[in-house]
Amino acid sequence: MLIPFIVGIVFIIIHFFAGALIPSGKVMRMKWFSFSGGLAVSYIFIYLLPTLHKEQTDIEEPYRHFTMESEVYFAGLIGVVLFLGIQIIIKQNYISHTSSFWSAISFYALYNALVSYTVLSFEVSGIEAVFYCIAIGLHFIAVAHEMWREFPQEYTKYGRYMLGSGIAIGWIVALNIDLIPLFRSFIFALVSGAMIFTVFKHELPSEKDTHYPSFLIAVLIYSAITMSLKFFFEW
Repeated sequence: MLIPFIVGIVFIIIHFFAGALIPSGKVMRMKWFSFSGGLAVSYIFIYLLPTLHKEQTDIEEPYRHFTMESEVYFAGLIGVVLFLGIQIIIKQNYISHTSSFWSAISFYALYNALVSYTVLSFEVSGIEAVFYCIAIGLHFIAVAHEMWREFPQEYTKYGRYMLGSGIAIGWIVALNIDLIPLFRSFIFALVSGAMIFTVFKHELPSEKDTHYPSFLIAVLIYSAITMSLKFFFEW
């Protein structure tokens, strides 16, 4: 239980200092986003997608005779749709600037709560928790930095506290409410879909802004270490 708690504290710190964690220099920022994007893509293909497949195949009775072997993936698709919708609200000014901020921050607070719940309810621990923390932490930095860039004053005054509170709420729910495995799988898939969308839409830099050596190094290092640990520890 200590490891997930430490992971949660790290996530909260990330949200509090999102504006200061990204390098200010153009070249260093390019390398940072390229390296971060490489880690995120590796996490999706090496860890996230296989886990989604496992959650789908592990659906137990009395639900197995209802399954079409795609329900968990459909929940992931819903995550993509929801995240795209909130990005449209933020970027295209369908509502006022203030309303856009509160809509976005409320959604991201819920998203943080679901991620926090997933970490605790799936009992991620040990070395696996460290690699989970690295991948999700970089993802949180990208999300929080995006919110800080779009709403700098509102994020500093209100947003970071709401996002940190979302993580704490996820802890509380995971510790006090024991959902059935099927619902936990759907929550994991929903979060995974949102994460996949964010990584490929916002965390991967465009071709002109990519420092390819940094990206490639991140992919090779994270993939090699994660696959080796999965083999030896049977994650």
